[in-house]
Amino acid sequence: MKYSLKIKAFVLAYSLLNILHSFAQSGTQKEIQYLSGTDVKNTKIWDFWVTAGRNSGKWSKIQVPSHWEQQGFGAYNYGRDNVTNGKNFRFHDEKGFYKYEFAVPATWQDKEVNIVFEGSMTDTEVKINGKLVGPVHQGSFYSFKYNIGTTLKFGQKNLLEVKVSKMSDDKSVNGAERLADYWIFGGIYRPVYLEALPKANIVWTAIDAKADGSFRMNAHLKNITDAYTVEAQILDTKGKIVATTKTTASDSIVTLSTNIKKPILWTAETPNLYHLKVSLHKGADKIYETSDKFGFRTIEIRKEDGIYVNGTKIKIKGVNRHVFWPEYGRATYPEADLVDVKLIKEMNMNAVRCSHYPPDANFLRICDSLGLYVIDELAGWQKAYATKVGEPLLKEMVIRDANHPSIIFWSNGNEGGHNFDFDDDFGKYDLSNRTVIHAHHKPGNAINGIDCNHYEDYYSTKKLVEESNIYMPTEFLHAMQDGGAGAGLADMWELHWNAKKGAGGFIWDFADEGIVRTDLNNMIDVNGNNAADGIVGPHREKEGSFNAIKEIYSPVHITLKELPQDFNGEIPVENRYHFTNLNQCIFKWELLTYKGKQDEEIGHDVLKSNTVLGPNIAPTAKGNLSLSLPADWKNADAIAVTAIDPNNNEIYRWVWKIKSNTDLLKGMLEAESPKTVEVKDEKDILTLTANAISVSFDTKTGAIAKVKNENGAAISISNGPVLVNGTATFSALKHFKEGDAYVVEVSYTGNLQSVRWKMQPTGWLEMSYQYALDGDYSFSGISFNYPEGLVMGAKWLGKGPNRVWKNRLSGVTLDVYENRYNNTQTGTSPWIYPEFKGYYSDIVWMELSTLEGKFTVASPDKDLFVRLFDFYGINANNPHPKLPLGDLSFLDTIPAIGSKMGTNDTNVRGFGPESEKNAIHGTTKRTLNFYFGTPKLKVQKEEKLPN
Repeated sequence: MKYSLKIKAFVLAYSLLNILHSFAQSGTQKEIQYLSGTDVKNTKIWDFWVTAGRNSGKWSKIQVPSHWEQQGFGAYNYGRDNVTNGKNFRFHDEKGFYKYEFAVPATWQDKEVNIVFEGSMTDTEVKINGKLVGPVHQGSFYSFKYNIGTTLKFGQKNLLEVKVSKMSDDKSVNGAERLADYWIFGGIYRPVYLEALPKANIVWTAIDAKADGSFRMNAHLKNITDAYTVEAQILDTKGKIVATTKTTASDSIVTLSTNIKKPILWTAETPNLYHLKVSLHKGADKIYETSDKFGFRTIEIRKEDGIYVNGTKIKIKGVNRHVFWPEYGRATYPEADLVDVKLIKEMNMNAVRCSHYPPDANFLRICDSLGLYVIDELAGWQKAYATKVGEPLLKEMVIRDANHPSIIFWSNGNEGGHNFDFDDDFGKYDLSNRTVIHAHHKPGNAINGIDCNHYEDYYSTKKLVEESNIYMPTEFLHAMQDGGAGAGLADMWELHWNAKKGAGGFIWDFADEGIVRTDLNNMIDVNGNNAADGIVGPHREKEGSFNAIKEIYSPVHITLKELPQDFNGEIPVENRYHFTNLNQCIFKWELLTYKGKQDEEIGHDVLKSNTVLGPNIAPTAKGNLSLSLPADWKNADAIAVTAIDPNNNEIYRWVWKIKSNTDLLKGMLEAESPKTVEVKDEKDILTLTANAISVSFDTKTGAIAKVKNENGAAISISNGPVLVNGTATFSALKHFKEGDAYVVEVSYTGNLQSVRWKMQPTGWLEMSYQYALDGDYSFSGISFNYPEGLVMGAKWLGKGPNRVWKNRLSGVTLDVYENRYNNTQTGTSPWIYPEFKGYYSDIVWMELSTLEGKFTVASPDKDLFVRLFDFYGINANNPHPKLPLGDLSFLDTIPAIGSKMGTNDTNVRGFGPESEKNAIHGTTKRTLNFYFGTPKLKVQKEEKLPN
């Protein structure tokens, strides 16, 4: 994939960092000794016993960090499966017992030594050498530590014993974390390590760095008994010290402040990071030093207006993300963190919500360095932590995460899981005092001027953005299976972009939460319809919505659908960046010629290409992109334009036809053939034969009765044409010779007015038809029957590679594609994308490969949709919006797709104008050409343009 080298480099750096930390560091820095592995790819083996489920009741071995379910122990639980029936808790009381022996350097005897757990599910009791080191920690997603210096044997072996209870003894912890709409697991799933520090040390820091260059920091100190000095140095990206400040410390908290001139600011578009070194001195001696990265930026919530970063109003293009990988569950896997941030940014998104708990700290570091706005969320899935148990968890989250510039909001729970006692606690530990939001699913729960209500439709959103609060849904366009996500997004995004108080929002959600079931032959389980909610699959397979979102959210906003007659190389462009001028981007144009149907290859050839600098268009302004095309550009089939951002990443690639369908089909409709069409009329069957291909019509119905290819083998297309909406009653059939061709004219009463068949001597069968409708329809056009089980694949010139819906036409471009048959139901195994069955747009020609041979359909008319067979798409409780009759449809309009929310048609229509039914008033005409075989084509390719 595009980012593979960067991913490998990052993972190598991450591993080297942890290897270095595993050795004692001399001097003034914290010394780290890992007791577990650093992540799921680098584990250590501990002794393990589980009380129930698989492999229970005996001592065994387990890799740490991990979930014990993924190691073959215990039982699987999807949280909310057990909410209504207490009897289902039989494995929820699983307890895991861990043992591990380790040695501690004798040199640590005069230091403070802590044992740190970055995450353990759920209640965790820790003993060293048989002694409890502190109270049981309750809460799964938080880093916690114990001072264990008094229990250690320095220079000797020590025994660590940990008891982990999958379910908590605290009911509110279970309500907030465990009885939720996601997979729940057990075990020590994040790293465990020892840290050794001087007795006097810096416990943690809280930074507030503003866009004006002002810098404040609270340093929280421990064991300060005499006068100490705390010094802070700020270094730029080149390692140059740009500011130094110091103060005397005689208490547990000191505040330092300074100012730098013209700081390079942090935004999601410009993720500029500074380095901070903080040291503790006693006299002339440096006692301890720690470091961090941060960014200068100012986050403002201007009530009744919007969200501002560094004085600029921003719109959120966000997605919800679970920490999850199929083989490892939620256990620490740094490679996935980087892959996910890259994919989110590839979709041109700028924000992520950490649903529904704080992630690994590594994920936040990547958001800092690559640039995403983050909502960091305290767990609370529709139920909140009780105050007593929740307050220390909130503190653990904020003191770990507060210095990440990517975090712009704290979320106090999800959908009613808000303990209002916590709202003012975040500011106790966050010196920058970020705004607290409530991610909720009921109107009237706005806080701090921001309404985050979930799953409002387009029309209710129009009302909300006119009310007093900023509207930023923390969940919308639910992406279960193939619904939501990119479907309906274009309308919703335009609404937010243009509304003063529309702040954008967060699609639910990023990836299907499919777990490899070690108890079910390693099948990937999404728990029925519960967890197939992603824009990508469990291993990040891209669904059709992925590229649709990429186009809709493109900061280079181009709405041109087709080239105008007087096209001169200029394309209207709107800059939807917030901080980037388009002259920081480059644009590559390519003149394309498409592979013909007879070519074994797919795709296109590039005749000419060049790059141009982006135009001087300021953020949120409009202008024109001038391509400076060569004089002979019209000789190409199509033109492609790719926008490339300042970091050399593709923003999006648009393709427009230069030639009409008629021109693109030149040569294809010709074939080597005799100059005759044979006609046989007997027993109500009229048969036309040309070039060894025969097509029979039922003279009593006008329908195709039988087809044979050039080898005399049957092609099982039948029962057509059938009008997919409207009525058609057979009236009459007549047939006659027309030049070298032969014509069959069928007339009807009702909405279908006429069908004219014309068999050419080449064997091509032309079908011209017209119908009239007056009203609102889900789809319009004609269908035929063909057995799905005979189909092996399709090749086409048209838009692809993904199928489309009326409200998800974005993200597909014109090319020659090929797709083998699959029966993929989006969001379920085997996650083969693109799906084969569905609606495909702007088809010039399509060749179906079948067990009976090949046949082709081509149209000189633009905007043809081809429907391939029956397929699934979520629409409330219906398996799909009603499909057209038949198996193969040639359509002029297609339906929209909804989501799991709402009911039936109201659910789809609520997505906005693009999701309404098709208003059709008048007559529609179209011509199709069929070839039931494999012709020897006389393709007349254009002479290639010189490079």
